[in-house]
Amino acid sequence: MSIGIIVGTNREDSFSEKIAGYYSQRLTERNREHEIIHLKDLPHNFIFSNTYGASDPAFASFQKQIDAHPKLIFIIPEYNGSFPGVLKSFVDALRHPDSFSRKKIALVGVSSGAYGNAVGLSHFSDVLAYLNADILGLRLKLANILAHFSDGAFTFEVYARFVEKQIDTFIEF
Repeated sequence: MSIGIIVGTNREDSFSEKIAGYYSQRLTERNREHEIIHLKDLPHNFIFSNTYGASDPAFASFQKQIDAHPKLIFIIPEYNGSFPGVLKSFVDALRHPDSFSRKKIALVGVSSGAYGNAVGLSHFSDVLAYLNADILGLRLKLANILAHFSDGAFTFEVYARFVEKQIDTFIEF
């Protein structure tokens, strides 16, 4: 069963992208088929060309990626106390109402602050619940990420163990 890992920002060289790479390595070690989906690769005009029923062939590949994975891991940075607007626009531009219906979803919050994007994960969970997604209860909130992740690995063992637990739980979910 293939897993999509969605980098929840279009920012270049983000910590979310680095965390997605870490998840990718852990899934490779478990021989799990997966793919990283980068929002930084979205067409620059996708909000206007793909929202409200419009169709942009450049966006169609993203819909195919979402459709191809029955399980998705969202790596979501904290933006202004919530999640990035580009992530909401991405979700809104996908086919409605079935793009996330009955898909298994794992959530990972990333923040340089003290709460690991707990509020943003709550906001995004509400959106996914509305879209009929099945959300894993174990939501990671990776706070103070600048101090706890370096050179592609966690420097804080507690986070490394929680990621392993989340991945194992998600595979069984």
